Amino acid sequence: MNPTNGSDSPEVAEGATLGVAYAEDTQPPDLGPRSVIRSGTIIYDDVIAGSSLQTGHHALVREETLLGDDVLVGTQVVIDGATEIGNRVSMQTGVYIPRQTVIGDRVFLGPNATLLNDRYPVRTDFDLAGPTLESDVSIGANATILPDVSVGERAFVAAGAVVTESVPPETLAIGNPAECHPLPPQLDGGNDL
Repeated sequence: MNPTNGSDSPEVAEGATLGVAYAEDTQPPDLGPRSVIRSGTIIYDDVIAGSSLQTGHHALVREETLLGDDVLVGTQVVIDGATEIGNRVSMQTGVYIPRQTVIGDRVFLGPNATLLNDRYPVRTDFDLAGPTLESDVSIGANATILPDVSVGERAFVAAGAVVTESVPPETLAIGNPAECHPLPPQLDGGNDL
């Protein structure tokens, strides 16, 4: 780790890249205190992160991303920019977050969860519109959330589900295409992240 000016200064591992200019007049990333950036991670200019950001190895955070406090960006996670992520969010290994996505507080995204923002890739014009994940949402491993879909507060998306339509709050979404069911009592409540 690089030497720091104090215990609250971000720790940046050798081999991490902080600040990639993507246009003229960009600003270096602004990382909050107690952040830990691991080797291989690349963080573009115009990224703002709250306190205690943690990355795994080889994560990518593109421009114009806003990250709250206590966010985990796991190994090989890609955040493609122009995205807003709340506090205490956990993105596990291999998660993909496209541009124009909004993620609330205390959201969990399991390994290889994929969010999308283009309904008709390279076939027709479509205004990019990423999903919205409201607070306390859990997304299981390998789930796919289609563009412009909302997942309501405290909803739970099962592993491998393909979410093609919005999910109401406090609902279990399961299957391909995902169907909504009442949330089982053991899954009720918010996320303890």
